[in-house]
Amino acid sequence: MEENTNSASSETEPSKEVTVETTPIIKPGLFKRSVLWFLAFLLAASAMNYQRETGPTYPMKIRVEDGITAELIRTHESTADAIVELPAPGNKENKPSASLYYKRYRTSDEFTSVPMKAVEEDSHYILEAALPKQPAAGKLEYYIDATIEGQKRRFPDQADDYILIRFKDPVPDGVLFPHIMLMIFSILLGMRSGLAALFAPYNMRQLAWVTLCGMTVGGMILGPLVQKYAFGEYWTGFPLGGDWTDNKMLFMFLAWVFACSVIGLNPFKKPTATGRTVVFLAAIVMTVCYLIPHSMGGSELDYSQVDQGIDPSEAIKTGRQ
Repeated sequence: MEENTNSASSETEPSKEVTVETTPIIKPGLFKRSVLWFLAFLLAASAMNYQRETGPTYPMKIRVEDGITAELIRTHESTADAIVELPAPGNKENKPSASLYYKRYRTSDEFTSVPMKAVEEDSHYILEAALPKQPAAGKLEYYIDATIEGQKRRFPDQADDYILIRFKDPVPDGVLFPHIMLMIFSILLGMRSGLAALFAPYNMRQLAWVTLCGMTVGGMILGPLVQKYAFGEYWTGFPLGGDWTDNKMLFMFLAWVFACSVIGLNPFKKPTATGRTVVFLAAIVMTVCYLIPHSMGGSELDYSQVDQGIDPSEAIKTGRQ
């Protein structure tokens, strides 16, 4: 009888439902989202352009005359001689002439002189000569002595200044192109993640994780493949070497790994102040790394070892400035 009473009372008691309080993540309007994407694009483009133009492989731009600028090459593939071109004003009565001087970098070699051929263009001449191809990571320093419109000129103009060119083995487009595109994609998403952390965190978590995925594939997988094809080693950064490019990649990657580990994977969880802070700091780390010129302290052939009979592939060092 007692058992029936308890059962009846339990049937009359209302059931208790467990509820979980959730705070909706507010999605900003289209205008605000568009502005943030535009700012992310500007930041990413500025950082990439700065890194490219300040890097040691970007052509050195030198003013020859008003309206004529020379772009003297500083990188070339090891499969062929590197053609150096210098545009110069002149005509058939006052034809420009020049000689190209070069030697192996960090050696006691004497400079070798090569006469430059003058090729007539529509309104000016192109002075050109070839630098001999070098093994991967081999570097030459060079300068040009020219006579233009009756005046002696030197390029670069300082007597103790030279242009440095580094050679590399070819990298297949199927590896190089995805690497470049994913790195561009990653910095764009990284900048957008940082802006989301500051102004509109509704999709910050998704953006941060996609940034990390892009850097993982583009930087930590395809990056070493590019390095292997170009200079014979998959990784020349810490702890194996002093390559700044590899070290920058590692530092950025670890910053985003840490940020994503803090914010977690749950897309419905409202971002915390701590999560927004670490994502913003990861974006700052990425920005700082992109302000360091590309290819600094990269692979360099040690000619002193080559002269001792060591195979060039075994005589490559990193971290040298």
